[in-house]
Amino acid sequence: MNITYTTAKTTNDLNKVLALQQANLYKNVSEEEKQGEGFVTIEHNYAILKAMNDVCAHTIAKCGDELAGYALSMHPDFGDQIEVLEPLFDLLKNDKFYKNERFIIMGQVCVSKNHRKKGIFRGLYDAMKKNVAPEFDYIITDINAKNTRSLEAHAAIGFTTVTTFTATNDEEWVVVSLKV
Repeated sequence: MNITYTTAKTTNDLNKVLALQQANLYKNVSEEEKQGEGFVTIEHNYAILKAMNDVCAHTIAKCGDELAGYALSMHPDFGDQIEVLEPLFDLLKNDKFYKNERFIIMGQVCVSKNHRKKGIFRGLYDAMKKNVAPEFDYIITDINAKNTRSLEAHAAIGFTTVTTFTATNDEEWVVVSLKV
């Protein structure tokens, strides 16, 4: 397996991200899969995905022509573009530490089912750190508290918990941070 880490550059790359996202959306996976493999929560459309990519390119992992995974970059300027993430941005604007720091939001990470447990999750974040430095000092994301698989995976690669909050949909979220 030869994995290449790069940034999304083409319409085809972005369409593959959307397809992988659909395959792993909370509403599209079984309860058993949610517990064992995790899930993604936010459903992007092409326009917002491309706009985000135009400002700070998304990190992708490829195995030949196949998309093995992605980590979406969300510049703070997009804080009011996705409703479920608005509380995260509000929290960070008012946080004593992060309001003075340069951070990028990792808007969503996903590894395809046939590429899991092969180090791609860590590889995506390693590549993302290189892609966003030196403009940003931290990668921050929030994880649905029900997504224990994602919480464990982020902790394993060095993310630390910043805080928790309840979103407008009454879901609890855990905010985590990684120094670039």
